[in-house]
Amino acid sequence: MPVSDIAVTEVVTADRNTAVTAIAARMEEANVGSVLVLEESDLVGIVTDREIALSLADDPDATDRTADEVMTEDPVTVPSDASVTELVRRMEDAGVRRMPVVDDGDLTGIVTLDDVLVLLTGEFDDVVEVVKRQSPRF
Repeated sequence: MPVSDIAVTEVVTADRNTAVTAIAARMEEANVGSVLVLEESDLVGIVTDREIALSLADDPDATDRTADEVMTEDPVTVPSDASVTELVRRMEDAGVRRMPVVDDGDLTGIVTLDDVLVLLTGEFDDVVEVVKRQSPRF
C-alpha cells in the first residue's frame, strides 16, 4: 500500500516568522501535533508539540519565539508512492513519528505513526474475521 493512501493532504503550515503561540493555537484548532514550516512553497522545517514543550524548559515565556527558533530544519520526508513499510523504516531511522510527504519538491501531505496504526488495526480486524470464519474454535 502506498503512503498516499493514508497521508493527510490538508496540512497545517506556517512560515519561519510565525510566533510559537500562533503555531500552538493552530495545532489546537486543527487538532494536530505538528505544523510544517514553509518558505514560499518549499518545506524548510517542522514544529511539533513536543518541540514547543521542550523549548519552554529554558524560558517558559514563548511570547517572542518563532517557528524558526524551535523547528527541526530540513525534516526527513517520504514520497507518496513509497510503501508503508518504507515509511515505517524511515520513521525508525530518523526517530520521528510524523513525516511530510513530498513529491518532486512539492509538499503533498503528512503521515503519522497514528495513521499507520489505524491502517494496521483495520488490517488485523480483517485477518481476525478470516480466522474466525475458518476455525471452529472461535
